Amino acid sequence: MAAVMAIASPVYALETTARAAMVVDYDTGTVLLAKNVDEPLPPASMSKLMTLNMVFEALESGQILLSDKFSVSDYAVNFCGGPANCGSSMFLDTRDRVTVEDLIKGVIVLSGNDASVVLAEGLAGSEAEFSLRMTERARELGMLNSTFTNATGWPDPEHRMSARDLVLLSRRLIKQFPQYYQYFAMTEFAFDNRVPSNRFNRNPLLNLDIGADGLKTGHTDEAGYGIVASAVRGERRVIIMITGMDSAAARESEAERLISWAFREFKVATLFTENTQVAAADVWLGETANVGLAPLEDISMLMPYRNIADVTASVIFDGPVAAPIVAGEMLAELVVEIPDMGAFRFPLAATEDVAAAGFTSRFTAAFNILKDRILNKETQ
Repeated sequence: MAAVMAIASPVYALETTARAAMVVDYDTGTVLLAKNVDEPLPPASMSKLMTLNMVFEALESGQILLSDKFSVSDYAVNFCGGPANCGSSMFLDTRDRVTVEDLIKGVIVLSGNDASVVLAEGLAGSEAEFSLRMTERARELGMLNSTFTNATGWPDPEHRMSARDLVLLSRRLIKQFPQYYQYFAMTEFAFDNRVPSNRFNRNPLLNLDIGADGLKTGHTDEAGYGIVASAVRGERRVIIMITGMDSAAARESEAERLISWAFREFKVATLFTENTQVAAADVWLGETANVGLAPLEDISMLMPYRNIADVTASVIFDGPVAAPIVAGEMLAELVVEIPDMGAFRFPLAATEDVAAAGFTSRFTAAFNILKDRILNKETQ
């Protein structure tokens, strides 16, 4: 288990043409890039991630099963004037009875607005009620700049999410629902072979061989082109979010650039290993004169490649430390300083037990202190 320091403020102000953008290291939560991250903006279909979160939670609680079938209402098919006017779609009709699993795939791969509404109605009875539940749940999860009026991301002046909220939600989906997150990597889903050309995932990064394995694109005239995406290389994962791009091509190019930058410029380095002594503290009235200090778990940090050689560390404690001391007792702080990033503090613990000294040792120590005081007074 590693103690990995998370850095809340962005490390670098990299330029981006996106209206809002965020790049985060998944494991540490370190914010590598931030631009307008708390501004509530139209999220378009990226808000379907919250719809999916509600579905995944219902699956986890046992409220529904992947094999359950939901009926398709006339509203789900025609809420926006019919399939021809509804943007991305599974092309469902009211005769369909669709499994929850297929509806999830329809939302993720096909960005189906109809599938999103079917799930909302199946879970809450109506899309309006489902939207209220989405907003309430978002607040509980700390997504303070998100308000939902529908399950699809359909344009509405009150339907908003911030870049930070989308990244927070994406981290949650990856961490809490790995058994369902695999759907995000599907490159195609031909539901019932209904519209053969309508089977490819809208996420263009999945085909670029850059480690991308999710999450969701979005586009409306108001929102522009956006994407919240995650990619893995080796043991590192990053999440990026951009919105307000002028075209699908610009969205793809900028997303790829930010992912490559995040992997290229930063690495996680293990600075100290668990239970390995990094310093020693003097002990007062103990059976031994000092005690080792060590972290209880590996200390790793995400840092820019160019600054690794300039990292410094120091140990701070109030000493000497009075005996008795128990192994694992927190006695000190390790302060790690990285240029351009600041100082970060980690606790250090005693490596062993140190019993209090016997009567003779305590008497000798007290006598020596008294003697030193007398000598110091005589020399004054």
